[in-house]
Amino acid sequence: MAVLAVQQIRRMRGGAQGQLMLGADGHVYVVKFQNNPQHMRVLANELVATRLAAAAGLTVPEAELVEVSRWLIENTPELEIDMGMTRVRCRPGLQFGSRFAGGLMPGQVVDYLPEEQLVEVKNLGEFAGILALDKWTGNANGRQAVFTRKQRERRYKAVFIDFGYCFHAGEWRFEDAPLRGVYYRNDVYREIAGWESFEPWLTRIETMPAETVWAAANEVPPEWYGGDLGEMEALVEKLLARRSRIRELIEAFGISDRRPFPKWGASGEKDGEESWKTVRWGTTMRVN
Repeated sequence: MAVLAVQQIRRMRGGAQGQLMLGADGHVYVVKFQNNPQHMRVLANELVATRLAAAAGLTVPEAELVEVSRWLIENTPELEIDMGMTRVRCRPGLQFGSRFAGGLMPGQVVDYLPEEQLVEVKNLGEFAGILALDKWTGNANGRQAVFTRKQRERRYKAVFIDFGYCFHAGEWRFEDAPLRGVYYRNDVYREIAGWESFEPWLTRIETMPAETVWAAANEVPPEWYGGDLGEMEALVEKLLARRSRIRELIEAFGISDRRPFPKWGASGEKDGEESWKTVRWGTTMRVN
């Protein structure tokens, strides 16, 4: 069942030109419209990737189908899309809605933290898990996150948002590059010391049942991808096949000029720890 949008609150930043909207269920959603400037398929990408991230146990907002009526669009001047040379009205119908992280309380959700607060984020280790998911889904954009905290709490919690450029946005292909799908600050990776730092999320992704992936794809309204079921089936099959490549893709990031994992291998292997391929992490070379 879709959530009915009842009020537009404000326009959001970002290339998809999402709108913050109140749903009839009382929750506030960031809504991306079918005729957004990026591509209609980014709605499908958002829903599928968010469902997969949640299945892996990662912290993501609740995702819903949001119905925006023609009446609401016609009676809300702000519900329009800037196409550069012209502006068009948002398209009515089913849209993608991501529940707004942190609610509407001022100061309880931010998109930047200074280093001393960033390294104290409650779930900082999840940046390793979301890296695995972004490499799996071929996220062609940088990893986006916001940070939330409740009143009277000191430490923030990371919430991972914006999956529209997974599967290379509207192209539904995989073009892997070491620095794609990664967070722009190395601070979030500095405690990664080996493959165990990616657990339990990496194993959950590598062993995710095909039924879980198909279920996520089946939730996508056909109008979000032109009704071509064959293309959706091909995307899912490629995604399932890529589960065996995730570690390879993480390694490519690890040996990049970013040098994101300075602690990897620095203290030697623990008993029973799985050895890895010949790969340079920072200045340390480990060989099978």
